[in-house]
Amino acid sequence: MFSKLRRIVRDFVDKVSTKELSEEELEEVLQELEIRLVENNVAFSVAEKLSNDLKEALAGRRVSRGSDIKELVISTLRDSLRQILAHQAKLDLVAEAREKCREGEPLRLVFLGVNGVGKTTTIAKVAYLYKKNGMTPLVAAADTFRAGAQEQLKIHASRLGIPIIAGRYGVDPASVAYDAIAHARARRYCVVLIDTAGRMHTDKDLVEELKKIVRVSKPHYKILVVDALTGNDAVEQARFFDQSVGVDMVILTKVDADAKGGSALSVAYEIGKPIVFLGTGQGYDDLQEFDPDWLIEKMLG
Repeated sequence: MFSKLRRIVRDFVDKVSTKELSEEELEEVLQELEIRLVENNVAFSVAEKLSNDLKEALAGRRVSRGSDIKELVISTLRDSLRQILAHQAKLDLVAEAREKCREGEPLRLVFLGVNGVGKTTTIAKVAYLYKKNGMTPLVAAADTFRAGAQEQLKIHASRLGIPIIAGRYGVDPASVAYDAIAHARARRYCVVLIDTAGRMHTDKDLVEELKKIVRVSKPHYKILVVDALTGNDAVEQARFFDQSVGVDMVILTKVDADAKGGSALSVAYEIGKPIVFLGTGQGYDDLQEFDPDWLIEKMLG
């Protein structure tokens, strides 16, 4: 996980700590750092910030070679990464569901994302998280467009022993979300997890469909699911959904297979929304609460 990013950091530290660099040489090394970061799914704006922060810390500084400059570089990178991840507020969706339950109103979560990012599996993982914490979530299969979408959710719901509300293919997905929320209120379920269609994120019809679901369901949070392995396309998806529908938080999937590691930084920085969970496998328990310090230490090795 993130092995390539760690190698880039190690290589940079080695270059600047083995000999005194002239201003021109430092500029070349920093430009090479930017290029390598961008090649590993780090958005250009993030790579540029890291490079500029390092340049400011290193240019004109009289520091001894070896461990002192290594500590300076690592400290600068750590501070810069913390600024990039500054929007990562602590979010406890389990505690919020309990609070809503006491108020007699289910916590409503709408899941957004294109096909193939692992949205259906992620919803099942979140459902399992609630079940582990003593709450029965209700799933709304509001993707009435893609063949097999409802069947996949029904399989997960059956395995987890949780209720699901679905409609016929082709019906208004907003009506499925509405029925699910009404059912949850009547049966005192604490959480409603609403799946949505995931056609191409440039599909105008999809955007209107999602806007209607949001108007009808009035979700407490809109959660975008993105695939870490898609690199800069994850950033484009995040921008599009945030501008079109609005995004409150992000779940990043397939992080366990992500050797590059740039997507987490890029998505967080570009849309300024918190990452709440990381998907780290195919099992229902493979959902890790996001911790910025954990990510920083993984990247810095």
